[in-house]
Amino acid sequence: MRPIFLGICAAFFFAFTFVLNREMELSGGSWIWSASLRYVFMIPFLFFFFLVMTRKKFGSLLQEMRKQPGAWLLWSFVGFGLFYAPLCFAAAYGPGWLIAGTWQITIISGSLIVPLFYETIQTAKGTIKVRRRIPFKGLAMSIIILFGVALMQFEHASQLSPKDVWLGVLPVIMASFAYPLGNRKVMEMCEGRLDAYQRVLGMTLASLPLWLILSFYGFFTVGLPSKGQITQSILVAIFSGVIATVLFFRATDMARGNMQMLAAVEATQSMEVLFAVAGELVVLASPFPSGLSWIGMLLVIIGMILHSYVSHIKKTISNSTTDNSSRAVL
Repeated sequence: MRPIFLGICAAFFFAFTFVLNREMELSGGSWIWSASLRYVFMIPFLFFFFLVMTRKKFGSLLQEMRKQPGAWLLWSFVGFGLFYAPLCFAAAYGPGWLIAGTWQITIISGSLIVPLFYETIQTAKGTIKVRRRIPFKGLAMSIIILFGVALMQFEHASQLSPKDVWLGVLPVIMASFAYPLGNRKVMEMCEGRLDAYQRVLGMTLASLPLWLILSFYGFFTVGLPSKGQITQSILVAIFSGVIATVLFFRATDMARGNMQMLAAVEATQSMEVLFAVAGELVVLASPFPSGLSWIGMLLVIIGMILHSYVSHIKKTISNSTTDNSSRAVL
């Protein structure tokens, strides 16, 4: 269950994104700088604090990226660009709790994109690739989580205008599909040759052209960012961009090849809602959640536990079957 624990830790640090992005927006900062500065600041931290260079793995990363530069640019743009820019844009139209709550759609999104990937199966006629199937048991547990999220957000969403709801929701839905898709495509492309640290750095470097273009656009449209926004962007880069992303990628690495477990790891991100609520209470002095919201939080936790349990049982059965098959062959 270690991947689940790492996923929960990642959710804690990811929650800083929703709280700090909303605080920057309320302080007059532009979503353009909130998005681009995070990834620009991530690069030096990834290099020096996570020791990619000193572990002598940067050369192998560059070698891997040279093999398929177009694929790296594409899936990094999808996994990081179409993930974070829409989240920052949505922060201009909705509070952090709404963004965090809507983001939980990634739990279902991660399961729905499973048919886009193939698994290799050894048969009597040789090795064949079979399209993966949607993990419906895990998806059922995800629906419980989303129902809990819906209860948490119900009374708050009713206080917003339809325009704010749509502009605060639709970009997040797009991001919820982009993040797991880009992550899994790069993971599939590397085939285990790169670890989580290298993969995060590689995707950050490959997505850098997008952030530079966005920065130039921001300079000519809204001017330079304030010192406060730069400081907060550095914090987001450290907590969410580096620590949370590496933890999450490490968790998905450990679940690689088991789509049910992978869906369970992505389900741990539902904890972001709880952490975001706590963060807004402390940092932004938001109103205390109502009883209905607390019921929703409880459902989120129960759904996550059930999701993890179903995944663990299936993995155990799968391993047992493999062992029995090996004994039969011997």
